Amino acid sequence: MAHSVNPFDDALRHALAKASRKGTYNPGIGAFETATTQEIVASGWSGEYRWPVHRDPIFTPIFTAILGSGGFTLFGATISYAAIASAIVTTAIVAGVQYLLTPKPPKPEDGRAPLTQPIPYRFWGVGEARLAGAMMLWEALDNKMYSVQAIVGHRINAYTGYYLNDDKVTLSGNRVVSPDGKRYGNDTREWVMIYSRLGLTPETAISEFVTPLSGQGIWTSNHRGDGQASVGMLCTSPNVEYFQQFFPYGKPALSVVAQLALVWDFRNPSQSPEDPSTWSFSRNPILHLAWHECFNPFGTKRDFRKALLPVLDMWQEEADVCDEDVPRASGGTEKRYECGGFDTTERDPKSGTNAILATCDGWMCERGDGALLVVAGKFREKYVATLTDADIVGHTVQHDVLPEEEVNQFIPKFTYPATDYTTTDTDYFEDTAAQIAAGRVLPQDGNYIWCQQWRQARRLGKREFARARAKRRGTLDVRFTGINAIYAPWVRLNTPGRLPSLNGKLINNRRSVLSVSRGGFQMTFVMMPDDIDAWDPARDEGSAPPVPPKPVSAGIPTRSSTQPWLSRGAALSTSASC
Repeated sequence: MAHSVNPFDDALRHALAKASRKGTYNPGIGAFETATTQEIVASGWSGEYRWPVHRDPIFTPIFTAILGSGGFTLFGATISYAAIASAIVTTAIVAGVQYLLTPKPPKPEDGRAPLTQPIPYRFWGVGEARLAGAMMLWEALDNKMYSVQAIVGHRINAYTGYYLNDDKVTLSGNRVVSPDGKRYGNDTREWVMIYSRLGLTPETAISEFVTPLSGQGIWTSNHRGDGQASVGMLCTSPNVEYFQQFFPYGKPALSVVAQLALVWDFRNPSQSPEDPSTWSFSRNPILHLAWHECFNPFGTKRDFRKALLPVLDMWQEEADVCDEDVPRASGGTEKRYECGGFDTTERDPKSGTNAILATCDGWMCERGDGALLVVAGKFREKYVATLTDADIVGHTVQHDVLPEEEVNQFIPKFTYPATDYTTTDTDYFEDTAAQIAAGRVLPQDGNYIWCQQWRQARRLGKREFARARAKRRGTLDVRFTGINAIYAPWVRLNTPGRLPSLNGKLINNRRSVLSVSRGGFQMTFVMMPDDIDAWDPARDEGSAPPVPPKPVSAGIPTRSSTQPWLSRGAALSTSASC
């Protein structure tokens, strides 16, 4: 019997063999394979091309097929040129007017209360985050209340914290330990019990719920939640006179802190992309991006054999960049970039992509063969391409900004675990001279909601503020001969004829799209600051955001003879609500 040969299987074996050793990605292989314009155009810009043209083996067949007619056929439908003008290059937008128009994941505060709707959206998440998920069960039986919440729709690594309302509580086994000896129970009685499930397949139903509820068909042993992380809460109502003491806020609202998705670390040869049981938890944003693009059940669902394997060396190197140690002003180090957050299927997967890229000042590009190029926020000359006068057919350059668009103060915002995972400001960056010239402070926020390190938020904010202060930005209409630059994060302009003011300058490729009407591509760019990577912890780090103290309460007064308006019937009614 003849055996079929799957080229993707061969590519997988080859890539995984390389994963056992650290490689250095070569942008001349696979990413930018077209010839330079110097090979195509005669010396000196004369406005015409000289042949033969060196063709790119990846892109030329694709573009020839598209440009050969008024459109192309996909599953029986004709797609026009306008329909293919989608983004090739993706960078996260974290500030300015454009940020308001981009899809964004929920704010961290939005995850404190569970969704309560008939068919809730599914949750997913990476890194560590606080969330409550969606309510699956909420039933009262006698003096007990049973609730189950779906945290995320995939397996997770572990639960690391629990909150009842805004009180952080600990567990002794499954029993909630009172934070002050008064709320949610005491040493002699189990008032609140919490049961957690990681989302294994198959999972195990909560037996403490099955026993009392299965007889009525409400919650049976078949309610396992395979592949879905969940938590259950069992509350027992105390006697009426103690209800306000043990449940001062009424029925408790449960939220958890969890280490979320297990991801494939392609730098570890013991892990396999086809065996999720070998994956591990990580805070690395590049690993999160690979998981979201290829393995997340609610992501873009790309084929990892096409998206990752052809450029696996590149992904390995960028993951290592995120894991580099950065010194702290107080001593010690922390990882350059980490990521943690959650999203729902209510939003386009692009919102998750943007949030992940924002945590590492990342840049991502989809190659013509489906491979994804990715670069984390650290400048390297090997990723620089060149555009010449011959490659550009049109341009719009903004050398300054309008007064109302000026930015002279930049405020990074991030999610702060020390304040129970709330959105928090770091110390801001400002240009005092520009403020004096403008006569007022012109602030702008930088939203890094999946960043949980305040120093990292400061580093990201400094990079964005430097780009905002560079001011020069615009668009370039690029011929197909400039395809190398389209697939590069940074571009050096060799344009003494067309753009003498930018000749020799380095620009940041922020977004590029296929633009057939312009004869090639349209690139949106911003001037690249010379000191984009400059970071002095003693000067630039600032100080940690303040953590406000929580008041120590003696408890809510209980019913007494001085409160005749609180009848026993009213108290019983309150007790029944839990």
